Amino acid sequence: MAAMTLFTFWRSSAAYRVRIALNLKGQKFESVPKQLREGEHRRADYLALNPQGLVPALEHEGVVLNQTLAIIEYLEERFPQPPLLPSTPVGRAQVRAMAQHVACEIHPLNNLRVLNYLRQQLGQGEEAIARWIAHWIAEGFRALEEMVKRAGSDGRYCYGQTVSMADVLLVPQMYNARRFNVDVSAFPTLVKICEHLERLSPFSEARPEAQPDAE
Repeated sequence: MAAMTLFTFWRSSAAYRVRIALNLKGQKFESVPKQLREGEHRRADYLALNPQGLVPALEHEGVVLNQTLAIIEYLEERFPQPPLLPSTPVGRAQVRAMAQHVACEIHPLNNLRVLNYLRQQLGQGEEAIARWIAHWIAEGFRALEEMVKRAGSDGRYCYGQTVSMADVLLVPQMYNARRFNVDVSAFPTLVKICEHLERLSPFSEARPEAQPDAE
């Protein structure tokens, strides 16, 4: 039996991150899908576990954890091998900055509840929403491309010569960009890194289309 339970949704890029991290750490987990379109993440039984009503949430040893960066940091502390953070304070700060840039600056502006608010409350059409998504992903990737270059990427990873937390965050965000038909040609470093990472089994096995609840 799996030691962990991941409350998830196949196309959630936040859940995608945690699946990658769990795979990298070699941790088995049971997926419990929450169908976002049907509002399962807002039902009382799930809110009792995760008051935020978001996916993912990770249950381990009787405790439910939420927020992907907190979950990944937890996995890093509990299962330190292989490490997802560099050995130096500067390196760890640089990797965390890249990961937080994706999680806090890019992703929140194109997640489902924000897009639904634009549609339902502000009356925006699909063309305007597509422009919104493309603008904010491009703005974020423009900065991230430079951050990765300055951090000493070897062209395969965001930092150094091994997988880090920054890579775990990058791949799902690139998936979102492609899903929304965002032109990513202006970010060749990020594209090249993702092409390499997506061939690695911890990443390929975590991809949305490989999940049991994929539609």
